[in-house]
Amino acid sequence: MQTKKVSKLISWWVTPKLPPEDIFAKHNFVSQWITHPIKRRLAKVYLSLLRRFGNIKVIGITGSTGKTTTTEILASILKRAGKTIWSAEGVDPVYNIPNTILKANLKTKFLILEMSVEYINEMDFYLWLAKPDIGVITNIATTHTKYLKSKEGVAKEKGKMIQSLSQNGYAVLNKDDDLVSSFAKMTSAKVIYFGKNAEISGTKIYTNQDLSMDFVLNMGISSEKIHINAFGNQLINNSLAASSAASALGIELPDIAQGISAFKLPKHRLNIIRSEKNGIIFDDTYNSNPKAACESLDTFKAITEGKNKIAVIGDMLELGKYEEETHRELGRKAGTIGFSSLVGVGDASRFVLEEASLKIGDKNCFLVRDSVEALEIVRPFLDKNSALFVKGSRSMHLDKLVEELI
Repeated sequence: MQTKKVSKLISWWVTPKLPPEDIFAKHNFVSQWITHPIKRRLAKVYLSLLRRFGNIKVIGITGSTGKTTTTEILASILKRAGKTIWSAEGVDPVYNIPNTILKANLKTKFLILEMSVEYINEMDFYLWLAKPDIGVITNIATTHTKYLKSKEGVAKEKGKMIQSLSQNGYAVLNKDDDLVSSFAKMTSAKVIYFGKNAEISGTKIYTNQDLSMDFVLNMGISSEKIHINAFGNQLINNSLAASSAASALGIELPDIAQGISAFKLPKHRLNIIRSEKNGIIFDDTYNSNPKAACESLDTFKAITEGKNKIAVIGDMLELGKYEEETHRELGRKAGTIGFSSLVGVGDASRFVLEEASLKIGDKNCFLVRDSVEALEIVRPFLDKNSALFVKGSRSMHLDKLVEELI
């Protein structure tokens, strides 16, 4: 009985509960057990005071891909309308959300919180801290299935954010994603759809010579031409999600257009680097999952026609029972791009190579342990007419390879 009481006390103090193997390995001990349990409780109380005495609106953003980019685009739009605080990129939300809340003050008008989940019941912790006024879900894919078990498990955990919304809130949902659009049945909040055939859509997409894009943003009966200083169709979808949330907050279409045009891609996300010595380097090394990796390959192929294409592809992590299947699917996709050489980094990447080698040949496929070995292999292949694709989960550290080359 006493043991159960102690266990409950620990569970209450250190939330959310991480898998046993990660309790000590994933986070700094002092932060995990002392600093952040205090910060979390302070942040929760502080936000309730900001809501009571200020005019703050909380926007929660989740999904399998595009969360950070959507957050950055929305911040670029909203900061023109009032003081905006948003989640810093590359920080675990368990720490990031409390820290972001504590950066706000009574002048803050918009608080954007990226709510990425890896574990069952992690979303419950975020909603305990800060229930959003507006909830945005970009998409649902096979990610973090080591702990969330399946795509449906991913949907169930992320969908909790939409279920938490009040009837005065807004649910911003991707109409092109069946799992996401189904969340409309789970909420009493107003629903705004974005996507190809939704009330908020993007049409007449045009790629400029400098690899920036123009498209028409349609919002109901209104439309506006948008310029975005980046390339990739996934960025159009991220822009639609951000525009939908902005419209729910009363931002006018011309102001939304200006905010999107001012947006700059975060580092290591769909970055296209041109080098006299090494040709085109496509740096998408911030993170990786099956959906994002396949989309990135499509983007890379679209901009590298006639180039000698080389790839460095690292493991996609936390996929559990789907690890082999998803890496093989990625390998089959990579085999269609036209790579002359492909380097796999990490244990699971052997499945990528096994599938890709059927198209490009065993002698052109290399399996290595880390980014240092990968760099040694690819460097001789690079020249002004080459195009290098680099993507993998963050802990594969493929960003270091890119930094060495530029």
